[in-house]
Amino acid sequence: MVDANGLPIAIKLTEGQAHDDRSAADMLDGVLAGQILLADRAYDSNALRDTMTARGAWANIRPMAHRIELPAFSSFLYRYRNLVERFFNKLKHFRAIATRYEKQAANYLALVKLASVRIWLHHNESVT
Repeated sequence: MVDANGLPIAIKLTEGQAHDDRSAADMLDGVLAGQILLADRAYDSNALRDTMTARGAWANIRPMAHRIELPAFSSFLYRYRNLVERFFNKLKHFRAIATRYEKQAANYLALVKLASVRIWLHHNESVT
């Protein structure tokens, strides 16, 4: 999928016990030079930051509290993660997604994608 600005949007379904950092490696292939990765503390690792730097992108990830050497971080840019969090909140309003009626991963992912399209259409519909 692609957003209104032509940027790729990816949705990946992982197990509940899977760590975010390990499952992110194949999703971040779409991050290109000059782009900024906004991620929460679960993605804070030197390996991920080094990968983004090698691609010419900047990883703006809030550092974990136990870090001794703090990497560069912009709290102003980090505020835009709010848009992602609000999207997930809207997804949870769909009963079939919040309660996970579908037991098959492919069917559940299809429901998430359909709900995402419905949210996007509602956000971008014309009122004139």
